[in-house]
Amino acid sequence: MNLCRRACCVLALLMLPSLLAAQSDDLLMRVWGGVQQAQDKFTTGCGSVVETRNSRLMVKPMVLHGKFCAEGMTRFSLEYFAPNSMRIRFNTDYLNVTNGDGNTEVLDIGSGVRRAQSAFSRENSIDGLKKNFTIVAQENSREYELRFVPRTEAFRRRLNYLVVKLDKRDFLPRSLEVDGKSGVNSVFLINFTTLNEKLPAETFEVYKPK
Repeated sequence: MNLCRRACCVLALLMLPSLLAAQSDDLLMRVWGGVQQAQDKFTTGCGSVVETRNSRLMVKPMVLHGKFCAEGMTRFSLEYFAPNSMRIRFNTDYLNVTNGDGNTEVLDIGSGVRRAQSAFSRENSIDGLKKNFTIVAQENSREYELRFVPRTEAFRRRLNYLVVKLDKRDFLPRSLEVDGKSGVNSVFLINFTTLNEKLPAETFEVYKPK
């Protein structure tokens, strides 16, 4: 999984929670209602993330530690620490991915993000997701788990499955597992440490094409 694809996975978890409107059974609708309330209640959030990456080509798993901040649905930052340093920032339209050597890739993905948000917020979003994914929901004493398995070829070409886990107390994401066709499996453990704090503008500062 390349840097941009991994960035988009984390972005999807923290900024596109409408993905959870999956199908119209009681459990999923209860989860969906909680996620909507959480979106209204928490306008900003920061914390730590630990990514554990596995691949058939790796002798042992790679573990990356980082920190993140998100503001609404349009601003996001993620920074991994040395020795595997990387910085990811998204602000409204542009995604910046900066490697440890200082080189920055600038991508204009704003229109795609807005299309996804629109698609997953319409009344027919449940039917659309059921068409594209087989979705299994479970719960235990501490969390909800939603497992998405692609049904259509467009998603099967890139993804084996996606698992999202949410805390039952506040419906905030606690982990994301992405199993890709590339043979890489990444599990992101999310820990929120601050919520609803005003964040400095430079937190989400990005380079834009001139």
